[in-house]
Amino acid sequence: MEKLERIFGLSAAGSTVAIEIRAGATTFLTLSYILFVNPQILAQAGLPREDVVVATAIASATATLIMGLWANLPFALAPGMGLNAYFTFGVVGAMGVDWRIALAAVFIEGILFLILAVTGARSALVRAIPTQIKVATMAGIGLFLAMIGLQSAGVVVDHADTLVGLGDLSAAPTLLALAGLLLMAALMTRRIRGGILYGILIVAGIAWVSGISPGPDSILTIPSLPRETLFALDFHGLLTGKMLSVILAFLFVDFFDTAGTLIGVGRLAGFVDESGRLTRANRAFTADAVGTSVGALLGTSTVTSYVESATGVEEGGRTGLTAVSVAVLFLVSLFFTPLLAAVPAIATAPALILVGALMMRGAKDLDWTAPDQAVPALLTIAVMPFTYSIANGITLGLVSFVLIRVLSGRYREVHPLMYLLSGLLIAFYAFR
Repeated sequence: MEKLERIFGLSAAGSTVAIEIRAGATTFLTLSYILFVNPQILAQAGLPREDVVVATAIASATATLIMGLWANLPFALAPGMGLNAYFTFGVVGAMGVDWRIALAAVFIEGILFLILAVTGARSALVRAIPTQIKVATMAGIGLFLAMIGLQSAGVVVDHADTLVGLGDLSAAPTLLALAGLLLMAALMTRRIRGGILYGILIVAGIAWVSGISPGPDSILTIPSLPRETLFALDFHGLLTGKMLSVILAFLFVDFFDTAGTLIGVGRLAGFVDESGRLTRANRAFTADAVGTSVGALLGTSTVTSYVESATGVEEGGRTGLTAVSVAVLFLVSLFFTPLLAAVPAIATAPALILVGALMMRGAKDLDWTAPDQAVPALLTIAVMPFTYSIANGITLGLVSFVLIRVLSGRYREVHPLMYLLSGLLIAFYAFR
């Protein structure tokens, strides 16, 4: 215990080993779906599903371990949703690029990110982002998490005319998910440590026993290293105009997804100071970059920080020991994939909704009476869940902030880097 105290500074962070491990377990359960969703998506690009399962777990564990030991932050990383879809449907599907070449593009993107992280360029860009956009990012991620949770719970469903509609509130899975939400909220209100984790386990158990969701067919499995995707990168034909745009697209989305998550969840955990600077930002970005390159070598798409880390932070996780716990669970999961695969979405959905609600607290710090703040903030917050992208929300928030300042004659208030960044973002969206 003394060694853990020395490595992670638990007492200074107001935490304990038990709290950190429980927070790690909570984070892992809320994002463990990536072990099964990511292979399903990448399999459609031609990658062997079994290989991608192993690549996902090892790449996630590697990046998260670096985040915990090197950056001492309680954030988890895994192959990004959206980025894996772009890999499969945008690059391999629409552009007809072989998946081996696409993996090489991901690898190069990770190396570029590592260079930007080590030189401090990524941190400089994050510091230049206006404070109100950073505050809005926390609220936007909260709404994004809530939207994901509401969909998983069956409360929000697709609608042909209005895009979204109300689900069947009399359906047993939806009722169980809503009951889980009330249970978790009650446990947290009573200040019971582990309330979110207990809620997930209770809902999963009820779902299995009642037959609402099928239980695990088995418990253990024997994993092995990837056979076809390990070191399968193909660099031939990579340096073309078409593939250069692919690398830049991976780079752009990864940057804003990671920056948005670190800013939003970092504010929730108290790691962002009054000037908007994130503690040990360069080290956090390094974890993301290394994870991406390692993931490409193993056989998976871009690795990024996960907003589900907020569930562990809300459980009290404040040091890298939380991340280390998540990393260990990723590796252990390789032996228990049948059990984890049986945890239904309705069990983790309440956790996402609850944490999303708590992250909305950032909205109170915004001046909603000033149009130059209200419009960029609203675009940041609303676009994230409605386009299913943190990057899109930050982009519209930043660009609108700069343009409103210029049009109102207050261009001197804009950081020079924001002009460069806004121009690049406009060009990216115009020509992508």
